Amino acid sequence: MLKKIKFYLKLMRVHHWVKNLFIFMPLFFSFQFKDISLLIANVLSFIGFSFLASAIYIINDWCDHEDDKLHPEKRHRPIASGAVTSKEAFVLLVILFMLCIVVYAGVLKNMKALYLVMGYFILNILYSIKLKRIPIIDISIVAIGFVIRVFIGGIVIDTPLSQWLIIMTFLLALLLALGKRRDDVIIYEKTGNKTRKSIDGYNLSFTNAGITIITAVILIAYIMYTMSDEIIMRNGDNLYLTSVFVIIGLLRYLLIIFVDEKSGSPTMILFKDHFLHIIILMWLMSFLLLSLYYK
Repeated sequence: MLKKIKFYLKLMRVHHWVKNLFIFMPLFFSFQFKDISLLIANVLSFIGFSFLASAIYIINDWCDHEDDKLHPEKRHRPIASGAVTSKEAFVLLVILFMLCIVVYAGVLKNMKALYLVMGYFILNILYSIKLKRIPIIDISIVAIGFVIRVFIGGIVIDTPLSQWLIIMTFLLALLLALGKRRDDVIIYEKTGNKTRKSIDGYNLSFTNAGITIITAVILIAYIMYTMSDEIIMRNGDNLYLTSVFVIIGLLRYLLIIFVDEKSGSPTMILFKDHFLHIIILMWLMSFLLLSLYYK
């Protein structure tokens, strides 16, 4: 039984819930994290959205299980390996979906956020069935999903969002998605196995160019954000100094992509790369200290 539960948790990709931390971005960047009621609302939103995200992962794995069998790592996924049956996966999917509805409609009682969550669900259904097979569209939908997370985080605490925050979120998610596509291209060139149906629309030259361009724009967008009037009025005019850590963090990720060639799982990179852990911590500390010093 315990082994079965382990496979269920693996199917839910609980470790990917870290992506849903984007829900907390409006709370963090608006400096309202000291408000316990808003923090609780974001925590509940995070939990509810994570249930839905896991349901979508199940749908995606079921749709991809034949292709996953050809992938050196994805072939170990519960459905592809046969550890979890389609019937068991469906039951788990329904339970997770209903739990999400309960959180947003019953606990948070926020219908605007629920509508956005359902929009995310429908978009990802279309993605799993068809849209992920279309180059550019596939990575764009992934990036839009992260933007939706940020909007949900803002809605549940009734906080307006900075345009720069939205742009940076979209670009960062696009960068991570392109990194994954690059990894798929490398696998295809080495083994001849197409781990994605959209892989014909990508090659190393394109992904390399896209990653380089997007990285540069992310840096520019972040600097523009720290120097925007709304941020200077609220957090002071020294936040641009935190760009140093953003530059180093982006360079580290580029090294992982181009030198180590290990961009297949951004989530695992975030969990395992101690260099990035230190840079992110230093960025957080410098951001908070500079903002609090101004106040």
